[in-house]
Amino acid sequence: MVKTKKAKYDLLLPSPSFSSTDVSGVTGVSLRQLQWWDEKKVVSPRQEGHRRLYLAEEVLEISVIAELRRKGFSLQKIRRVLRFLQKEVGKRLGEILDPRSELNLVTDGKNIYLEDSHQRIIDILKSARQPMFLVCVSDQVRRITAALPATRKPVGRESGVVAAKKVRSV
Repeated sequence: MVKTKKAKYDLLLPSPSFSSTDVSGVTGVSLRQLQWWDEKKVVSPRQEGHRRLYLAEEVLEISVIAELRRKGFSLQKIRRVLRFLQKEVGKRLGEILDPRSELNLVTDGKNIYLEDSHQRIIDILKSARQPMFLVCVSDQVRRITAALPATRKPVGRESGVVAAKKVRSV
């Protein structure tokens, strides 16, 4: 299997890491599914003991993967979409985070487009030779941003006890 390269873009959310439980609650993906995707190197979070800790961009990837899986995409096609997203999202991060943005992923699994113009999306759909699927990346980011901070508990080194010790030692 091909391991996807980690994206090199800033965190979409202010907190550095999220537990599997947080990710599962926001994305609707079961804990077992997250574990399986880690084992298959689809999305590989950081490990802290027996806990998996996800960065914000990994949560976005999981959200998009879940949406594509619901639409019947194979993992092979999803890996292709992830590689494309990892290249393009870094370039278009400002657009994704803009509340007025409507950045959409349009794909049939082979051809992949990241579009913000409704007219270009319609043109892509008109010229498609097979069914195309649309995932609104901006909506995914807004949903994750709204849900995670409210449900999130401190993870690992972020707990208040450790933070207090650091302050006192300084």
